[in-house]
Amino acid sequence: MDCVHCAHAGAEKSCIERVPIFSSLTREEVSEIAMITDQRVYKKGEFIYMAGDRGQKLYVIHEGRVKITRLLDTGKEQVIRLLEPGDFFGELSLFVSAPLDNNAEVLENTTVCMIEGSRLKDMISRKPAIAVKIIEELSKRLRSSESLIETLGLQDVEQRLARALLRLAEGKTVISLPFSKKDLAAHIGISQETLSRKLSLFEDKGWIRQSGHRKISIEARTELERLSGYDL
Repeated sequence: MDCVHCAHAGAEKSCIERVPIFSSLTREEVSEIAMITDQRVYKKGEFIYMAGDRGQKLYVIHEGRVKITRLLDTGKEQVIRLLEPGDFFGELSLFVSAPLDNNAEVLENTTVCMIEGSRLKDMISRKPAIAVKIIEELSKRLRSSESLIETLGLQDVEQRLARALLRLAEGKTVISLPFSKKDLAAHIGISQETLSRKLSLFEDKGWIRQSGHRKISIEARTELERLSGYDL
């Protein structure tokens, strides 16, 4: 589906307008990007791309959620990032000719805008501010990846879980998981069974309270912060 109309969709923001890297663009420049953008709807469980594919596109989530994963040498899946509307991915394939090294799987019915790579690079050469924004975002992701590596290498299971819960809470008392507990387990490098046991342990200690499959209430933030061992 062509996305030209998306840039003029009234009060609702288009894919392009949702993304911080395009925040400095004029209305005319937004329309220019819309001309090189296609829109596609993916169903839950579908892959937008898989490791080994050639990318050459920038993907932007308009509606829905996507997880970026990598298959480890052990055969286990490692969840690298969990993305929501306004997030973008596939940017490295614009600058590196090597095949993609991760997978992008849809967690629920999702609308994705795909921006044609070569023409986007041409626009970046004319609008250096976009390149600066991309570098800023890549720096954040590098910092997040380094933090994840440190967590997996140095922290025990309970520390990892406490840290993950505090990050997901973002200062709130109730977490509504935007993904399954299976994905949460994969993200912090443990099995789903271990996650269930540790959540039950935290609940027995009075630190959290679980409601249904995806709602977790933080009951003792101080204890979780102490256990995490890090300033978040």
